[in-house]
Amino acid sequence: MNIQLSPEIPLDVPQTLARYRIWGEDPCNRLHDGVFRRVLALDGELHGYALRWSGPPDDARITIAIPGSRSTRAAAAVRAEVGRLLFLDADVLGFYRVAKSDAGLQALIAPFYGMRPTLAPTPFEMLVGAITAQQVNLAFAVTIRSRLCRRFGRPVLVEGERVYAFPAPEALGKAKVGDLRRMQFSTRKAEYIIGLARLVARGELDFERLATLPNEQVIAELTRIRGFGRWTAEWFLARALGRGDVCPAGDLAVRKCFAHFYSRGRALSEKAIRRRAAAWGPHQNLAVHYLLAGLRRARAKAGGGA
Repeated sequence: MNIQLSPEIPLDVPQTLARYRIWGEDPCNRLHDGVFRRVLALDGELHGYALRWSGPPDDARITIAIPGSRSTRAAAAVRAEVGRLLFLDADVLGFYRVAKSDAGLQALIAPFYGMRPTLAPTPFEMLVGAITAQQVNLAFAVTIRSRLCRRFGRPVLVEGERVYAFPAPEALGKAKVGDLRRMQFSTRKAEYIIGLARLVARGELDFERLATLPNEQVIAELTRIRGFGRWTAEWFLARALGRGDVCPAGDLAVRKCFAHFYSRGRALSEKAIRRRAAAWGPHQNLAVHYLLAGLRRARAKAGGGA
């Protein structure tokens, strides 16, 4: 089964999906030779799919292949998941109108034209990833998360490539702390992931209900869970729920972005960052994403990298 999409433009698919290669290979989200492959779990079955694209950002076209499937429910679910992965609902043009009058953002429009922040395919996957990334560099976080996926996820061949379905909450809920410790998770992170998985498997953490709540209530509910602070909750709002009016001002990388683009390398307080970000209104999520990409680009140029 093939699905054709003509998304709202501009959309630069390679730059949007680049995060799945920057810090290392992700066995659940395989980006290789211009094809993105993933496995969707639906009604107890696994459906592998391959995403391809063509055209420039102002004429982007997307083709999704779901090999061996004739399920209309699977097709609808895959279409919805791709919409999240590429954040097709993002108001990119509205953001550009705001960015043109911002000293830090205006120079980032041209090199990153059409780029969008990817949203997590599922809230559970996002939170596991967030726990993994706490207080370590992202390359190491991707490495140990990949070990988790290969150990507890189910492999599927998608057009001949092995892709792992992200581990189900039920599978991770049965894991032992020692299993994760052998993958180089800290004891606390292992406990946080297993505890989260058990909450989700028992239905005690309702992501659909969370999605209906205002930001501060979502933060309040998530931070009651062991292992989750405001940092994780704000990234959940931005990367799982796609809320535009969120700036994770406590994130070290975000703070470095503001220092680089707005204060000549001088660190700003969280309060100052939030005050400046508030001027972007519903475009804060996009602005932060562009600043992060811009800082990586500036560092790569300074270091002679690509």
